[in-house]
Amino acid sequence: MKALSNDPLGIVITGVGGQGNVLMSQVLGRAFLAAGYSVTVGETYGLSQRGGAVLSQVRVSASGTLGPLIPENRADAIVSLEPLEALRVLPTYGHPGVTVITNDRPLPPLGVLAGQERYPTPEELKNTLAGLCGRLYWLPATAAASQLGNPILANLVMLGALLATGLVPLTPEQIDAALGDLFPTPKLTLNHAALRQGLALAREG
Repeated sequence: MKALSNDPLGIVITGVGGQGNVLMSQVLGRAFLAAGYSVTVGETYGLSQRGGAVLSQVRVSASGTLGPLIPENRADAIVSLEPLEALRVLPTYGHPGVTVITNDRPLPPLGVLAGQERYPTPEELKNTLAGLCGRLYWLPATAAASQLGNPILANLVMLGALLATGLVPLTPEQIDAALGDLFPTPKLTLNHAALRQGLALAREG
């Protein structure tokens, strides 16, 4: 069992309903457990439908059992499948040294679609996020997943990017094994490809 970059390690995974961030937390939790760590996963749901905010908290320790909730402003990484969601959770879980990994693909909320609110431009979002964290990975995860054949694979692209940061002491092969517990064999090839695409994107960025 490798040492954690911080113990306990706190990872927030956020997005909107239908993007697959709950699956990300399940895969990550299974991989950590198989590697011998203590893991707790907490889920917070907004609207119980596609488009509602969904947040997962993954807490990991090499030494003991933890509660499921990350203390305020103590996350080590925020992984967001939607860029505005990253900005939304930063005041609660972030701090000047936090690592933020976000998909660059916006999913405007209902207020924006109804013309009642304004969604920030990509430049505004990127610059604001960069000013509020220690490291920012602004990644075309949905575009990369679409090139593989299915945009829903963006969640695994983002999981691969998390591995590339060095915060998580897991290998792609350990994530592959966790995916094998959840998916039938025919789907694994694309899942593995998406994971490695995320590793490459984060290393390039």
